[in-house]
Amino acid sequence: MKVHISNNVKELGISAGLRAAELIKETISQKGFANIILATGTSQFETIQQLISDPEIQWDRVQMFHLDEYIGLSITHKASFRHYLNERFIYLVPTLKMGHLINGEINPDQECARLAELILQNPIDVALVGIGENGHLAFNDPPADFDTEKPYIVVDLDEACRAQQMGEGWFETMNDVPKQAISMSIKQIMKSVHIVCSVPDERKAQAVTDCLTKPVSNVYPASILQHHSHCDLYLDASSASLLPKNF
Repeated sequence: MKVHISNNVKELGISAGLRAAELIKETISQKGFANIILATGTSQFETIQQLISDPEIQWDRVQMFHLDEYIGLSITHKASFRHYLNERFIYLVPTLKMGHLINGEINPDQECARLAELILQNPIDVALVGIGENGHLAFNDPPADFDTEKPYIVVDLDEACRAQQMGEGWFETMNDVPKQAISMSIKQIMKSVHIVCSVPDERKAQAVTDCLTKPVSNVYPASILQHHSHCDLYLDASSASLLPKNF
C-alpha cells in the first residue's frame, strides 16, 4: 500500500482521480478494455469529478460495477447509490460501454446471484473505494466477513454506519436509514488488480489510523487493504491527523 497525504479535500480528489485515470488508460492500452468499480458517498465527489474530466479515457471500452446499495430504497431517493452514480457519472459519460448497477428493490438473493455471474465474467482492473467512519469497506461493517467467496452479499448495517449516512445529510432521521444493503464482499474487492482509496475528512481520522496501524482484523474491515499489493490510499491533512508522525 502507498499512502499519499494531500493538503485538502480538493487536492486529494484530484490526485486520486488522476491516478485512477492513469490506471484505466494503461489497462485499456494493454488489454483493449477495462473493468472498474466506483464507490459513492461524499468522499468520492472530487475523485469522480476529476476522473470524468479526463478526455483521453475511452469510455466505450469501460464496464463499471459499483460497491453497494440499500435494500428497499427507491432509485429516486437522494441516498440511492444508483441515483448517485447516474447523476454524477453515467449521465455525464454517455459513451460508457456498460454500467452494472445494484438493484436493491428486487429480491436481494437473486440480485446478488445476477451480479456475481457478471463480475466473475469481468474481473476488476481498477477499484475506487473509500473507508467509512467505522472502518467499513463498502458496506462490510465490523466485524466484516473476510471469508465468504460470494462476490455480493446481503449485510446488516450497524448503528455507526447508519448514523454516518444520516450525518452526511442523506436521510432526515435514523428511522429513515435502511437496516440492510447489498454489498460487494471483502474478498471480491481484494481481487481487483489496482485499488484507489479516497478518504477525506477529520471524522474518518480514527478509522484511518486503526486500519493502517493496527493488525489486519475484521474488526477494522479496511485494514485488509494492508495486504493488497497495488493499493494507493489518498488522505487529506484532516483524515491523516491521528497517524503517528513518523508514519
